[in-house]
Amino acid sequence: MGDNYVHKMGFDVINHWQVVIFKIIERGLLPTFVAMSQISTDKAPKPVGLYPHARKVGNLLFLSGVGPRKAGTDEIPGLVADKHGNHLSYDFAAQCHSVFQNVKTILEESGSSWDHLVDVTVFLTNMQRDFHTYNKIYAEYFKDNQPCRTTVGIDSLPTAIAIELKCIAVIP
Repeated sequence: MGDNYVHKMGFDVINHWQVVIFKIIERGLLPTFVAMSQISTDKAPKPVGLYPHARKVGNLLFLSGVGPRKAGTDEIPGLVADKHGNHLSYDFAAQCHSVFQNVKTILEESGSSWDHLVDVTVFLTNMQRDFHTYNKIYAEYFKDNQPCRTTVGIDSLPTAIAIELKCIAVIP
């Protein structure tokens, strides 16, 4: 979900945390000498826009929107479409498992881990249809580590995916 689009409530979801960080720096609450760096990896799906997989700010790690696509391809697990793009079959659970694996990969490539997640924002394109499945699978993955969580229903994502996660973690 790296492209800028506006949430129904009228704020820019994509750049929200970037704005928060810059406001913190601007107010002198975070020293400007805190190291910031971008992280990209070939082990995760390529972003659909000009942005990194993650950005380190001090010991915090901010992940860009991560979807379920397979690394190195545009394949979306659980989605089979005909040559015209019409969906022939749909398995939302497969997308959930894949997006969690992609997040885990980016965390590990960035020097963090699943257990160091502190905040997860999930975007679902069909809250009514998919929330129950998502919530059940989420509970399997987060039974030990329970980060803060927000679930947002949206109209669409930049590709045919049905779920995307935006995460914040600590780098130990």
